[in-house]
Amino acid sequence: MSSRERASHRSPMKNKNLILTIALTLTICISSREVARAGGPTAAGTTGGATVRGTVKFEGTAPKPRPISMAADPDCARQHAGPVLNQEVATDAKGDLQNVIVFVSEGLGDRTFDLPSQPAVIDQKGCLYEPHVLAMRAGQDLQVVNDDPVTHNIHPMPANNREWNKAELPGSKVDESFPREEVAIPVKCNVHPWMRGYVAVFKHPYFVVTGKDGSFDLSNLPPGTYTIGAWHEKLGKTTQQITIGANETKTLDFVFKPM
Repeated sequence: MSSRERASHRSPMKNKNLILTIALTLTICISSREVARAGGPTAAGTTGGATVRGTVKFEGTAPKPRPISMAADPDCARQHAGPVLNQEVATDAKGDLQNVIVFVSEGLGDRTFDLPSQPAVIDQKGCLYEPHVLAMRAGQDLQVVNDDPVTHNIHPMPANNREWNKAELPGSKVDESFPREEVAIPVKCNVHPWMRGYVAVFKHPYFVVTGKDGSFDLSNLPPGTYTIGAWHEKLGKTTQQITIGANETKTLDFVFKPM
């Protein structure tokens, strides 16, 4: 076989390898773009992302939590070894305030963000709502789980969304969603009147509910000037304005007083 014939014989193999290389490169590029998109605001905000963190406190003497009577349903009462206290104003010894929703109220403009792939979850356990205060995205799936041995009837009462009212047998689940922003939607159980909670709905991902230490952290914010809101079910709402630059971290504290 001449050198020309050998070259001609190898040419299809070279072309095939070249095509495979190009295809593999395109697949990697497309996959990289998909991963970046799936990462949502956290992935997109990593470069130059700013952070606002702080603590929410209650000033003065917090009201003493009242005991909840579950005598109307013995199946609820027997799930608790001791008294159950309401969570309306929950503080620690230092005045750190729990169940406050801290969120970006203004400043994001017309930015849009991908929705979470996982649902927000409310669990009905011990004939209480867990969590007592939930924050979620507008359009995100909401799953309400009944882990109690009794029937519940979950009834959100929104002002800016569709009201619904659904019975839940023991071990069942309800799937719903709220399409519009609203802070915050009262939720009750029509069977057990002491069961009350709240759901806050946002069109962006920059929100958090304070835990027992009253702390919050809003991370991966685009640099800018924002109005940060803090909402509590009994103590109302307060706001502060802050300007923050790329990769900057600033502290912002909120103080609530008795109304």
